Amino acid sequence: MISSFNNSQDGMGTTVAATKRLARAMMVSAGAFSLILASCNSANRQQQVLNLLTEFSSAHIQEIVLPPGTETLYTTISTTVGFEQPDVLMVRGLESVIDINELIISTNLMRDEFRKQFHCPLVLWVNDEILRKLIWLAPDLKDWAASTIRFDMPNNQSVEQQALSA
Repeated sequence: MISSFNNSQDGMGTTVAATKRLARAMMVSAGAFSLILASCNSANRQQQVLNLLTEFSSAHIQEIVLPPGTETLYTTISTTVGFEQPDVLMVRGLESVIDINELIISTNLMRDEFRKQFHCPLVLWVNDEILRKLIWLAPDLKDWAASTIRFDMPNNQSVEQQALSA
């Protein structure tokens, strides 16, 4: 009983620390395009992070939840955002996109347009599977992200290590 309480406390401490890192990364990139990968496998933990983020950041965050039929990330974001750019763009729902491989490949091909058109940090929420696909299908895009901010750890080793050793 005590060990499970400690584990949940440690997990929350890790979540708070990672959320502060995310808020700091968004603040440092304010006014300029940067790609931030937020990795989380749990929808509940992702919601916790979003709730905490409002405590650590005063930035105007525009959230875009991708529907399963999304074909291109760039067009979806451009259409949704229009001319009024928020302080931060946050994209969720990549794991639900039906043709995710094509979306990732097209995003990699359009990556220069993101930098030209968007003058704010872009936070992409990914799970382990999407992160692996980014590493394999869009290494140039993945390399744009300074580092991946993890909100839960996979067993034993990081996804980046798993992908490189595969």
